[in-house]
Amino acid sequence: MAAKIDKRSLRSNKLDLKNNIPSHVAIIMDGNRRWARERKLSEHKGHEVGYNNLEQTVETAKALGVKIVTVYALSTENVKERSKREVLGLFNLLRKIYLTKLKKMMEEGIEIEVLGEPVGLPSFVKQIIKEIGKKRVKNPVLKLNIAFNYGGKREILLAIQDMIKSKISPKSVSEKQLRKYLYTDDQPDPELMIRTGGKYRLSNFLLWQSAYSELYFTDTLWPDFDKNEFKKAILWYQNQKRNFGK
Repeated sequence: MAAKIDKRSLRSNKLDLKNNIPSHVAIIMDGNRRWARERKLSEHKGHEVGYNNLEQTVETAKALGVKIVTVYALSTENVKERSKREVLGLFNLLRKIYLTKLKKMMEEGIEIEVLGEPVGLPSFVKQIIKEIGKKRVKNPVLKLNIAFNYGGKREILLAIQDMIKSKISPKSVSEKQLRKYLYTDDQPDPELMIRTGGKYRLSNFLLWQSAYSELYFTDTLWPDFDKNEFKKAILWYQNQKRNFGK
């Protein structure tokens, strides 16, 4: 069942901008293709509108005081299972968004990191990822992680393989140590995980990091997920009691 706002069940229906804002919000941006089909547009147009919506999301997060936003832009399964035409279109969209939006974000104090494997990606995509990696923002106002050619199971597998290569003794392996080998090694786990588009699953996204995330599902398709929808998700989060097993 989707985590929708029900005013009768909330302790407060007013967003608290000073307290209990999640520092890290992860988003599964789902619904681009369905949004396009409903409007008799091409699937590529849906992806384009969805990618453009990222800028508004980042601005809203920054205004609310969120420090890290991690978005699921392209999964390893998408690369394997979607048509070559659609995947190439997504690669080209990344280039377009990088040139028109991401560069501007970095100039305005937003640090960007791409999470995922560059293996198998076109050379121009690898170059974009390399250029983003070179840019380090001093005292960033927000960090944006873009999960691109990313898979949660693959991330954990690669972390284990890297630990073996480092010849770490099995007896010394701990959760804290394994965390250092994940893509998000130095970042806090997301307190809030949002999935748009009406589906209720994680789809192989941040499997380790989301162990204690609050999961918010909405029927709103990603291109329609505006600042008000984002605020609804934050308000819902603020009305949850986080027990961590207690």
